[in-house]
Amino acid sequence: MKNVQFPVNFEFKITTFANDFVAKDANGQTIAYTRQKMFKFKEDIEVFNNESKEQRNYRIKADRWLDFSAAYSFFDASEKEIGKVVRKGWKSLWKAEYEIIDAAQQSQYVIKEENAWIRVLDGVVAGIPILNWFTGYIFNPAYLVIDKQGQTVFRLKKKASFFGRSFALTKLNQSTADNERVLLGVMMMLLLERRRG
Repeated sequence: MKNVQFPVNFEFKITTFANDFVAKDANGQTIAYTRQKMFKFKEDIEVFNNESKEQRNYRIKADRWLDFSAAYSFFDASEKEIGKVVRKGWKSLWKAEYEIIDAAQQSQYVIKEENAWIRVLDGVVAGIPILNWFTGYIFNPAYLVIDKQGQTVFRLKKKASFFGRSFALTKLNQSTADNERVLLGVMMMLLLERRRG
């Protein structure tokens, strides 16, 4: 996932029991198939090269279970740790915030929810019968990936869809070189945030 053409589109599967999605680049080429293992006390996510699962390129593992401040480490195909994403504890209850850290344990990026009110409104409308079917068309949260200089370098936006299963990641700053860690961090965040609504 190093020479990726943006935007990258993520589409969750709705026909499987697992929490999984496909990532495709701007040319429609599959760059990753992400699958969360079910019935695990600690998160264990596998990232394959495609849906046939011929080759596992990455693994994402939690350092603990059921914790607001869990860290999710990224491992490459040779099981070498290449970074992690950390949920920013209680701060993330109101407005999602995550930190992407490199292999040297240095903070690289922050992922922030653009507008927390969208999630609040989505939760209210989701409780109303019949209207709850259409929240995927009305409320579409966005997340910003911000570098250490305070520049927004990526924007992830939920697309209008019936089951709220499609997202697009747009690159806003072409000078950013570290696509790999950003993509892995966004993938893990998507799995966690989609469960929250």
